[in-house]
Amino acid sequence: MGNPLRDRRPLAELAGQGQVIEITEKIGDFGRLAGIVERDLAALDPDKLPRDWRDSAVTGRLVFGFMDAQQRVAVLEGEVAATIDAVCQRCLEPFRLILRSELHLLPVMSGDSALADDGFEVWELDDETVCPADIAEESLIMAIPFSAMHDPGETCRDFDAEASDASQTTRPFAGLKSQLDENR
Repeated sequence: MGNPLRDRRPLAELAGQGQVIEITEKIGDFGRLAGIVERDLAALDPDKLPRDWRDSAVTGRLVFGFMDAQQRVAVLEGEVAATIDAVCQRCLEPFRLILRSELHLLPVMSGDSALADDGFEVWELDDETVCPADIAEESLIMAIPFSAMHDPGETCRDFDAEASDASQTTRPFAGLKSQLDENR
């Protein structure tokens, strides 16, 4: 038997075995996720590029089972997490971004969404076999925000300096309203 995280197997087989997969991998082991992080970090000056970013841990747990007693509807539950290096879209400096994804998936064949249940997200499949690593990777990719920024409690290096300078900004049109009001 190979690697249960990387092997492509029928979903019904994984659920029938009650397969539990513990994930302890590196970002570099997930090609698409690593590519996204690499493209984001490419905007940095080489001296600001985080070292060994590909070695950041991806952890998680995937549990396959059935939704129904007749064991006809397979489900996948669990969680995946990673801390990636990203570029803050506010200050354009590197920072560590924590990604977390809770999985409550109802994998179904394309077009078969009639099984949708309130507690599960429908996950359409093109094939009856799945690769658990692909699901974990896709979940982490979907957890990446559109505009990655420092958390509100953290401060951006350049952004805070600009904010303090904003109070001293000249406003060339500030007196225009009062001049217009006087002329009426």
